[in-house]
Amino acid sequence: MKIALIDPSLFTWPYDLKLAKGLTDIGHAASIVGRQLGQKPSIDEERFLDRHFYPGLQSRFFKKLPRNVQLGLKGLSHAESMARLIRRFKRTPPDVIHFQWAPLAVIDSQFIPRFRRVAPTVLTVHDSNPFNNNPSSRIQRIGALRILHCFDHLIVHTTVARDRLMRVGIPDEKISVIAHGLLTDHIERPAGESSVGDGRVQILMFGKIKPYKGVDVMFRALALLPRQVRVHCVVKIVGWPEMPMEPLFAMVKDLQLEQQVEFDLRFVPEDEVTSLVSRADVLAFPYRDIDASGVLMLAIAAGRPIVASNLGTFSEWLGDQAEGTLVPPDDPVELSRSLERLISNQDYRGAKSQRMLDLRDSVPTWTSIARLTEAAYAKAGGRVPASATAGHVLQGLRN
Repeated sequence: MKIALIDPSLFTWPYDLKLAKGLTDIGHAASIVGRQLGQKPSIDEERFLDRHFYPGLQSRFFKKLPRNVQLGLKGLSHAESMARLIRRFKRTPPDVIHFQWAPLAVIDSQFIPRFRRVAPTVLTVHDSNPFNNNPSSRIQRIGALRILHCFDHLIVHTTVARDRLMRVGIPDEKISVIAHGLLTDHIERPAGESSVGDGRVQILMFGKIKPYKGVDVMFRALALLPRQVRVHCVVKIVGWPEMPMEPLFAMVKDLQLEQQVEFDLRFVPEDEVTSLVSRADVLAFPYRDIDASGVLMLAIAAGRPIVASNLGTFSEWLGDQAEGTLVPPDDPVELSRSLERLISNQDYRGAKSQRMLDLRDSVPTWTSIARLTEAAYAKAGGRVPASATAGHVLQGLRN
């Protein structure tokens, strides 16, 4: 089959790429339709990326414009890009059109019925609570649940997400639950290298900084630690901010955490990510809401101890782990208790790390994920015979 994976802004480029490779490995022709990533395309970009969306919006001139002007121009470009993509697909239709995101549902909902006339359409719902209620995404949330009814089939990563979609009227038979896979090979810490260099335990929060990720919860938990414990740790907040940072800076100062918190506010290049994770002692996810998390899969790949909110993908992946890994969301007291044990007890950290290494071996391969995705395409009315799909799914579960 010829499969078009649509991710206009490349919100989940690492996931898109792994899925495209998995689908290619089982005999399909997959491409990722998105935006330009960088000035010097990698081998993977040259092989899989179709730079269709937002032409000209990567220029220095555009990036110097006021934020509201940028958003307005991007919205217009998005509609134009969608219309142009439909015309392309009518000339050379794919067998399946698989959206990873519908970033502007109020606009995209006008186009999805036209895509469906070209080929079956599938949407992976990475956030069943649209954009995790991020205030900066309020325009993107308009119609974000209503558009789910426009697609032939939906894919989610957790049973929690499936149940949430069913509560808004999506029938169970229209939903496939397909787990998230590892985004990188096993990550090992360089031999003989400590994480920070000053003997402190490094706690890493990595990824785009948004309100739902609970950085403020982490700071309140950190302030509750006994002083003799707190001085032995450092919390690194690494990622591009998508929220006002001044309140967080003020919180660090008010709670007197300047010696325990380090900010690294930037987009981290892909080739730095594994190094960053490999040098952490603990990865923290005090999220208020989540379905799937690519950073969680990095932590599993690295075999790093995790402390996370007891919801979404964390509940499903870590639910059978010992006490101390999962804490109630938005609960700095319980988070502080878990952090205290992880910071104070090296043997405990080692045991938790081993549990993550054991968990790593149970993560489905991308071949398995591709087979299950192929089955979802068949349910959407794709071009794979049902009998062949059943056999492929059984084989995929063994891989």
